[in-house]
Amino acid sequence: MLLSPRYRFLFVHIAKTGGTSTRAALERVRRRDPYYWLMWPCHRFSHLTGHRLGTKFPRHAKAIAAKEMLPREFYDSLFKFAFVRNPWDLQVSSFHHIRRERPQFMGGHDDFESFLRWKLDPARPYQFHLDTSIERQSDYLIDLHGNLIVDFVGRYERLHADFAEACRRIGIPAPELPHRRQATDRRKDYRSYYTADTASLVARHFAADIERFGYAFDPPPGE
Repeated sequence: MLLSPRYRFLFVHIAKTGGTSTRAALERVRRRDPYYWLMWPCHRFSHLTGHRLGTKFPRHAKAIAAKEMLPREFYDSLFKFAFVRNPWDLQVSSFHHIRRERPQFMGGHDDFESFLRWKLDPARPYQFHLDTSIERQSDYLIDLHGNLIVDFVGRYERLHADFAEACRRIGIPAPELPHRRQATDRRKDYRSYYTADTASLVARHFAADIERFGYAFDPPPGE
């Protein structure tokens, strides 16, 4: 999550949706915010007050955390935005990320199908701290009643255009989006990773995201 008091925006970073590139681009803008240089020491020493201050949030914090910790008027005044991604494509990206950067967390499942079944097995011990993509993207953007509490939800599939729109609404020129964490070991078409059964597995687990954001698993080209 990225907060700028001067430019009045809050970016909710959902894993594997282009958030690392978005943060890198906006970080340059945020450093021009005079509050930026006060937020870090306030965050570090906030425990002395007996409670946590909403000056700095974890990278993948949910929007509701900011809404609960920030003054209501201030939260309402922010332009709050995030990006989401097709759940089937996101799971392929997550698989390659973990296999490449944290293979010790693969649980001995080296191929996509067995890893996905193991990962989404409801009987498996909860391991959100190892793989945030097990959570529904919509959960990052709603309150306890299921209401959307951000102003703009962009799509990874049109990241550059939607990032430009977010910057327009913030009121800043759109900085260049650096390309970060590109997986070079995956096939381009996410649909080629799935069988009908594993595609249904993702559809069931991420049904809330699919319904809210209108995503679908289309058959591979030519079928």
